[in-house]
Amino acid sequence: MVTGALVAGLATSASGAPRASLDADVRAVRAAGGDVRVLASTDTAGHGTHRARAGGGSRPTPWNAQFRAASTTKTFTATVVLQLAAEHKLSLDDTVEKWLPGLVSGNGNDGSRITVRDLLQQTSGLYDYVDDPALRAAATGDFEKIRHDATPARDWVAVALRHRPLFTPDRSRPRWAYSNTNYLLAGMIAEKASGDDWRTLVEHRVIAPLGLRHTYIPGTNPYLPGPHARVTLRAPGGAVVDVTEHSLQHTADSGVVSTTSDLTAFFRALLGGRLLPPAQLAEMKRTVARTGADDDLAQWPDGGYGLGVRRTPLSCGGGYWHHEGDGFGTYTRTGVTEDGRRAVAVSVTSAGDRPDLVRLNRATRKLVDDELCRRK
Repeated sequence: MVTGALVAGLATSASGAPRASLDADVRAVRAAGGDVRVLASTDTAGHGTHRARAGGGSRPTPWNAQFRAASTTKTFTATVVLQLAAEHKLSLDDTVEKWLPGLVSGNGNDGSRITVRDLLQQTSGLYDYVDDPALRAAATGDFEKIRHDATPARDWVAVALRHRPLFTPDRSRPRWAYSNTNYLLAGMIAEKASGDDWRTLVEHRVIAPLGLRHTYIPGTNPYLPGPHARVTLRAPGGAVVDVTEHSLQHTADSGVVSTTSDLTAFFRALLGGRLLPPAQLAEMKRTVARTGADDDLAQWPDGGYGLGVRRTPLSCGGGYWHHEGDGFGTYTRTGVTEDGRRAVAVSVTSAGDRPDLVRLNRATRKLVDDELCRRK
């Protein structure tokens, strides 16, 4: 079992120069997260990579550790959908009904009133399937019963549609609500429009062209074959359960496995214009306010949401783009400058109790802000 003792490696760059401030910020993230292990990487054009880690006692997280990126996957999915839009294989103004006729209906749900843009921008109003009471009870109960879950995306959408929508999209007064259901549908539409499955789209259009050698989509394979940290969570009865191996996150909202170095490379390429034409990148960066999203605003107080990315202000001026990922004991945080020249990724791994996400996000935001505001 992972111990709670602190182990921090002084951040080092390609030139061997130390970065004590990153090391201090990583320690602060660990203090905010509690019984967690933290690994952070910063990549800056022309200045190499800096890394720091904390936690794990005598078994610190490997520098090249793989982890489930959880909802950071949404940025990968949004990227391939926007690529298909650039190729005129679909339009952001297409309705869900056009591509998935009859699927989104009942209980006030209406796919003819929801566009692809609504899905990517979280303005559809669809119920988030992960909030379904039965699913939440299963996820916090006997983990062994769900460890090897292979439920297809369509079935999780059906779970969401048992509930009424939070609202109906209104172009003149857009409302916002985070829903993983949106990205299940976005992945299904991308498959219909391209003829390829979502996994193939991401692998062939993003992972392979960028040479992300430690990023992959395991599907329902529960194992992480490369270096990784063990992930443990405390069950309701108090027992600590190893949740490292599981197949629960295998769909277009959460299915990517990556490393901090690969994620910085991905976000730098994305904002640097290597994955999307200018028009589609501009669409991705067109944000809406997160009106009425009290829980989300508590964790992310500032900034808007674009197409698969958030924008958060920087203390030094301007802002940065990112998407978080919260999985079963794994928490991913990212950030990239407007020009794509500097990016940072943080992996937080639970070794027991779940962290307070408001506190954790406050500490990771400071880390990201410090690194992206650095002059060199």
